[in-house]
Amino acid sequence: MPAGIRTILVANRGEIAVRVLRTVKELGYRGIAVFSDADADAPHVMAADRAIRIGEAPVGKSYLSTPAIIAAARLSNADAIHPGYGFLSENAEFAAACAEAGIIFIGPSPEAIRAMGDKRMAKERMEAAGVPCIPGYRGADQSPEAMAAAVRRIGFPLMIKAAAGGGGRGIRLVHSEAELLPAMNTASSEARNAFGDGTLYLERALISARHIEVQIMGDAHGKVLHFGERDCSTQRRNQKILEEAPSPALNDEQRQRICADAVAAARSISYVGAGTVEFLLDQKGKHFFLEMNTRLQVEHPVTEMITGVDLVELQIRVATGQPLGLEQQDISFTGSAIEARLYAEDPSAGFLPQTGTITRWRPASGPRIRVDSGIHEGQSVTPFYDPMLAKIIGWGPTREDARRALDRALEDTIILGVGTNRRYLTRLLKDDAFVSGTITTDYLAQADGLARADEPEAFEQAVAALLLCWPLGMSVRQWREAGGASWRIRFDGNDKTVVMIERHIDGTATITLAHSRFEVTPITLNEDTLTLRVGDMLEHATFARSKSTVEIVWQGRYATFSEIDEQARGLQDIASDGRLRAPMSGCVVKVLVCVGDRVARGDCLVVLEAMKMETELRAGVDGVVTVLDARVGEQVTAQHVLAEISIDEAA
Repeated sequence: MPAGIRTILVANRGEIAVRVLRTVKELGYRGIAVFSDADADAPHVMAADRAIRIGEAPVGKSYLSTPAIIAAARLSNADAIHPGYGFLSENAEFAAACAEAGIIFIGPSPEAIRAMGDKRMAKERMEAAGVPCIPGYRGADQSPEAMAAAVRRIGFPLMIKAAAGGGGRGIRLVHSEAELLPAMNTASSEARNAFGDGTLYLERALISARHIEVQIMGDAHGKVLHFGERDCSTQRRNQKILEEAPSPALNDEQRQRICADAVAAARSISYVGAGTVEFLLDQKGKHFFLEMNTRLQVEHPVTEMITGVDLVELQIRVATGQPLGLEQQDISFTGSAIEARLYAEDPSAGFLPQTGTITRWRPASGPRIRVDSGIHEGQSVTPFYDPMLAKIIGWGPTREDARRALDRALEDTIILGVGTNRRYLTRLLKDDAFVSGTITTDYLAQADGLARADEPEAFEQAVAALLLCWPLGMSVRQWREAGGASWRIRFDGNDKTVVMIERHIDGTATITLAHSRFEVTPITLNEDTLTLRVGDMLEHATFARSKSTVEIVWQGRYATFSEIDEQARGLQDIASDGRLRAPMSGCVVKVLVCVGDRVARGDCLVVLEAMKMETELRAGVDGVVTVLDARVGEQVTAQHVLAEISIDEAA
């Protein structure tokens, strides 16, 4: 541990804060977290030695507040600040404020951030350093006339980009002159809102290109090393979804050239710290400089998986003035790794972000799997922050091994309570373009079918109906001993699916839908998993139940089912003969009618107590009570006829 460095504050949240804190504590430093009001019980808060509130939920009042974070660092006696990625990680003024406060910024110098932060100026520097750049216009004259003249030289299609941009914001693809002015206006407005700077530049669009980036690390002693490349071509609307290392698009010669250019780019600005030099690879295999991210990347785990190097540890090392302690030949590459970003979003609804409370979180595990997450059960997913919940990474000796490992990990990942893109990711991993390693940056724009919603299968509906009529707290043994009963569940949805459940005297059940019938035997039931025997097979379903809604994960599929009438959940429907039967053994605690009373469908007639739960039994027909065999305090068995109703002729 360097002299004078004892405490490191992580100026971020979510999975990256948890990940950085892990290395901080492994190295023997004290780790400090910061949090907004929305994150008071977040995992990164619990992972730290100490946590400090920095403001309200909106990022401008918390994670983007330089004064609040510097004050937190002083309050906790932090010697250094790690910014993670996003937020203030590429903010030169924040890096300068750290230096002014006598706090080490674990990242590059303010000068290096500024040099690469302006994308126009960065490309001019790269051209001067001999790094190939895409032809375009990067002039200071932003008038429509100057831009139009540049377009005539560049030609279509072209990309409009924000000079201060990043993360896919302020970017537009333009195919014709008619699209130019509206696209410039929206890109400039978006950039101004996101970065406070609406300056644009233009580039020739590379169609069906690959997005390749190189991980570099420089120290204060003039050494810059690369840690191989990553392929980030699987992206939607310029946002990365799957990332992998190494790239299947490069041969050894191309790999050597692109990594050498990345090192040259970093050396040209005397870069110190972790950085990523990004390139586009055209269809002829020629690469062009895109931008340099002066921070740790979201996808850094795939590099760590194939190199065995902890990049955060190296960041801390070089930030404290130590040499890297490595030579290029010391860095070896083993196998392949692929990362999937798990987002709270609904692909079938245009990838709209989703909010809610996480009711189940069971990440996959295994020797070839890594999960970086910043969530826990019971946590609220709010609209204030990026929708990424976790990163799931698979490794294997070959790319295909890594792909299969990640696919299985996603299938095994259980997250309920908030909608995610998990099924979209599993479809994408099985898509021919990805499997073959030929996917390009524009592929997903035409692959709409991957975002479709799953049509519920009959067995999923059967399981959901069974769970909705299963009394809370009732064990499998008690279910089997409760005797015969029947229920009718009607799901909300376009087809208003009706499911009939009949529990037999031996505890087995018949579940009937319009075109399917299942004979099932409940085997085990715990807090969130139901196991059924169906013929010669055992089927396992993970679930979360809330009021009249149940979420199901079965065979890697996800579905939500809601009962139309909440009152019908767990209740006994009167048969067409007007008889009200006890759905289970229990004690009569209320009798709300007398013989001769007229009742309407849905009226509560009798209340039973079983397993410390009260169940209301309601009329299923209109008519007059002619028989009543229920007395308060009496114990009745399942299927006991509690009342009979003479059905109105008009009904």
